[in-house]
Amino acid sequence: VIGIIGNVLDIASLEKVAEEVVAKWGKIDILLNIAGGNMPGATLEPDQHFYDMDISCWEKVTNLNMNGTVYPSMIFGKVMAKQKKGCIINVSSMAAYSAITRVPGYSAAKTAVANFTQWLAAYLAPAHIRVNAIAPGFFLNDRSRKLLLTADGGCTERGSSILRQTPMKHFGEASELVGCMNWLIDEKASGFVTGITIPIDGG
Repeated sequence: VIGIIGNVLDIASLEKVAEEVVAKWGKIDILLNIAGGNMPGATLEPDQHFYDMDISCWEKVTNLNMNGTVYPSMIFGKVMAKQKKGCIINVSSMAAYSAITRVPGYSAAKTAVANFTQWLAAYLAPAHIRVNAIAPGFFLNDRSRKLLLTADGGCTERGSSILRQTPMKHFGEASELVGCMNWLIDEKASGFVTGITIPIDGG
């Protein structure tokens, strides 16, 4: 195992990472495009109009989520194409299926990731590279706990609203994302699967 620092929005940085990985192992088997997220300035407050949104924050969010997937796919996908083998997994969101209120930039970018996944899958199929995506719903992590849970472990108003619309009536755990990704990576299990975005959202 090695760790290499790179910037998903810097082509030169990505090329350097790809060179280091190939120099050590001679190939690149899997690319997980997991950089992404949202930021306060691109999130509309309850009393804020869309017209008042900070455009610089919109650009940062759409750039990170969309181009932060496209650029690594270009650089590492090129290595995979020479090998005639590889697997790319992108991270979209359930916001691509139903836009989440107050986060227009994030929703738009994650929709773009789902569409790009289809396009890239068709483009790279002749090179025997599979490209798929996962679309997480609401999962518990250090950041989301503050939004979804109260200090005593109950649900906030937002958390309760989400669970009312979730048939399984609970939030996701990281292991439930990993299990799906492992299936997509495994050639024997999903070798004929490409170009899909899988909802992982409790229904």
